[in-house]
Amino acid sequence: MLKITKTSEEGLIDLTMEGIESGAWISLVRPTAEELLAVERITDAPQDFVRAALDPEESSRIEIEDNQILILVNVPLNHEDRPEVYDTLPLGIIVTPDYLVTICQEFNEVLQNFTPSRYKYFSTFKRTRFLFQLLYRSALLFLKDLRQMTRKSDSIEQDLRKSMKNQELFQLLDLQKGLTYYSMSLRSNKVVVERLLRLCSNPQVHHLIKFREEDEELLDDVRVEYDQSIEMAQIQTDVLAGMMDAFASVISNNLNIVMKFLASVTIVMAIPTMISSFFGMNVPVPWANHPEGFYIVGGITLILTIAATVLLWKKKLF
Repeated sequence: MLKITKTSEEGLIDLTMEGIESGAWISLVRPTAEELLAVERITDAPQDFVRAALDPEESSRIEIEDNQILILVNVPLNHEDRPEVYDTLPLGIIVTPDYLVTICQEFNEVLQNFTPSRYKYFSTFKRTRFLFQLLYRSALLFLKDLRQMTRKSDSIEQDLRKSMKNQELFQLLDLQKGLTYYSMSLRSNKVVVERLLRLCSNPQVHHLIKFREEDEELLDDVRVEYDQSIEMAQIQTDVLAGMMDAFASVISNNLNIVMKFLASVTIVMAIPTMISSFFGMNVPVPWANHPEGFYIVGGITLILTIAATVLLWKKKLF
């Protein structure tokens, strides 16, 4: 889907390919081959710039070529059919002398609700500020998902305390995998932010990235949010790893308790079985002709069984 917008006194207005103007925001989501070719023709951006974000395995980076800058970052992606799964996908941002282009393979929250009323000083003309606002929003979404992960892990922990089920353990594994993806994406995005900071002081790219004084606070907010997200992801990863190890030990301990109990029951049940086997043989045995022989043997069996049970109970094997 191709959407072209531009800020005006009335807010955001939609433009067409034929009526595109300088300072417009070109947004590509799940683009077709024709839309990609049209954007390449209008912006004169290299083909690898436009198609970089379409590869889900692309890592965060910055590339500069001629009069275009490609900023590739990873942003959160929540699957609508599987809300418990957390993943990331690349978002490509191309800054040209006239336009700002965003390219993404899937719909995501980072590109939604960008209006002057929602974001202070938002303008498609001010591409550097818009770029920082995109990075800031992605950091906020990472933090939002990380807080959600924390609440989910706490809920799963409470369920696991009541009963050990595979379902809860699989949910913990999904959270741990999502945290791994988030941690990798946040660290690579932080590298991109640091390089952007250095580029802002480079006079050779001032015609593309113009760093204004009012943007300094926004850039500081971006750095702070990414630092906080990285720290939170690391803490949550450590907590989940410790929780998984703790519950693995609990499950192993519960299994040992069950096996110990079953072994004790087997020992107790073996005593009457062994005695009845001896007296069931077709050979002479004590009290074979005694009128009370059955009760004597039964009494001896009962006494030995009780003695074995008491002994195992004292050894805390029951």
